[in-house]
Amino acid sequence: MKSAKMMKRVQRGFTLIELMIVVAIIGILAAVAIPAYQDYVTKAKVAKVASAVSAVQTAIAQFSQENGGSLAALATANNWTSLGLGTGPTPTTEVTAITVDAAGIITAAVAPSITGTACNILYSPTVGTTALRWAVTTTCAGPVPSIVAKWN
Repeated sequence: MKSAKMMKRVQRGFTLIELMIVVAIIGILAAVAIPAYQDYVTKAKVAKVASAVSAVQTAIAQFSQENGGSLAALATANNWTSLGLGTGPTPTTEVTAITVDAAGIITAAVAPSITGTACNILYSPTVGTTALRWAVTTTCAGPVPSIVAKWN
């Protein structure tokens, strides 16, 4: 009979030390998970920038192929019309504007929601004998340059 009473007292709940251990474990997991999550969110937003620019990259590659590997004709006409796009891509929450200069360099203006400040990601074409290659650079701060560096 005495052992049955002891069992009821032992199983009343968690001790303070057990609760403190659980809170410490949750704190450690949160300290690791939150920065990793923020990096994944930033990577996803930067990938959306690349996705928004991809149609323009394709148009520039086609323009280069149709003009014998040259982008010189971009300077003489409206860039969007000469690329066959009519108008520029519509802005999104990640990209506020996309422009193309006479050399075919695409500038994607990145929204401040990604990095905290407005910045640009530049896609510079290099016309080779067999392919068009893109060099990607950025004026952004934070984790964006390391993400963009992996694209080159």
